[in-house]
Amino acid sequence: MQSLNVLSASEAVRRLGAREITAEQMARACLARIEEREAVVGAWIHVDPDAVLAQARQLDAGPVRGPLHGLPLGVKDLIDTADLPTAYGSPIYAGHRPRADAACVALARAAGALVLGKTVTTEFAWFYPGKTTNPHNPSHTPGGSSSGSAAAVADCMVPLAYGTQTAGSIIRPASYCGIVGYKPTHGTLPRAGIKPLSDSRDTLGTLTRTVADAALFVAAVSGRDLLPRPLAQPPRIGLCRTHEWGAARPETVAAMENAGAVLGRAGARLSEILLPRDFANVTQAQIDIMNYEIYAALAGERLQHHEALSDKLKQLLKNAQQCDAPRYDTAQALAESCRRQLEDVFADADVLLAPSAPGEAPAGLAATGDPVFCRMWTVLHVPAINLPCGQGPQGLPVGVQVIGRRGDDARTLAVADWVHQRIVRS
Repeated sequence: MQSLNVLSASEAVRRLGAREITAEQMARACLARIEEREAVVGAWIHVDPDAVLAQARQLDAGPVRGPLHGLPLGVKDLIDTADLPTAYGSPIYAGHRPRADAACVALARAAGALVLGKTVTTEFAWFYPGKTTNPHNPSHTPGGSSSGSAAAVADCMVPLAYGTQTAGSIIRPASYCGIVGYKPTHGTLPRAGIKPLSDSRDTLGTLTRTVADAALFVAAVSGRDLLPRPLAQPPRIGLCRTHEWGAARPETVAAMENAGAVLGRAGARLSEILLPRDFANVTQAQIDIMNYEIYAALAGERLQHHEALSDKLKQLLKNAQQCDAPRYDTAQALAESCRRQLEDVFADADVLLAPSAPGEAPAGLAATGDPVFCRMWTVLHVPAINLPCGQGPQGLPVGVQVIGRRGDDARTLAVADWVHQRIVRS
């Protein structure tokens, strides 16, 4: 019999809703996988099996609660939970117990989801890593900052998990771990109760194993109709290597070329997209905006608990201080100008296909990789979806990302689902 922990979220919800399986059975399967693999993967910062099973039994004893009934969920430890500690990846907040759930957690519970535990985040969702390893090879990084969420989903410890992205913290770990990462249009999901980093860039999303699972979960929490429907005709896909193409390693070059070939044979109308000249500076604009806003957001921690910050974070904050208000305002103006130009970029394409990361996950656990191919899309507020699309020289996953228009998440998900199915078949 197939172990329940490997079910897709969509199939698990179907079976849970039909009472073919119980929430307790589903939870036990996930907890067993955690017990088996957590010592190697290190995806979780807090799991209380007894509390999880007690909540599962409550779900089983009552009516089907909603579209996520009984579905185990991992919650990134940047997100407040009333019944579990929330430390934001920092010793400053060790043992911290919020008074209330973050809005996204409360909404997921109301839809029937079962919070399995808190997943590892980097320190304040910036670059200093936690304990998590890549489930495909523990000597390699899983990416960050949604390290634990990506690793837990990839290792079938949980069918889906929350992640956040300010630079590349959903897409990059999804690419490194070989799963689907969905960063919705900025503001699609509520951020109340999530430790802020860069308010105009922070975006809540999800890590799953299929596009349909990502759509199911975000639809249930946001109330939007996002479930992928069959396309009436093959999509128009713009191949967008971006101004950062020089950072792509051979495996990412191959992934983009192979994806284009597969999709062309499947009937997609392909075109080469050259971004306007202004877009060459958007990545630096994202860095400037993020630095300015982070320096303000972490004022309490850097002024009152400076000794408890990692050396890496201290250096990052020192660098961030160099971005003054005029530089910040210039970066914001450029970002807004490029958002207006996106309509022309998408004139002949339903979505863009772009690199997710320079290559496969780097060796070592001291860093989480370079978000160079994600920063621009985050600052432009567009939906982005990582899809596994190949392997690197060490046999680790390599992804590409599907990019859509701002607010056009339903079509972006539908096309990403079409793309993913054809890549998997190839």
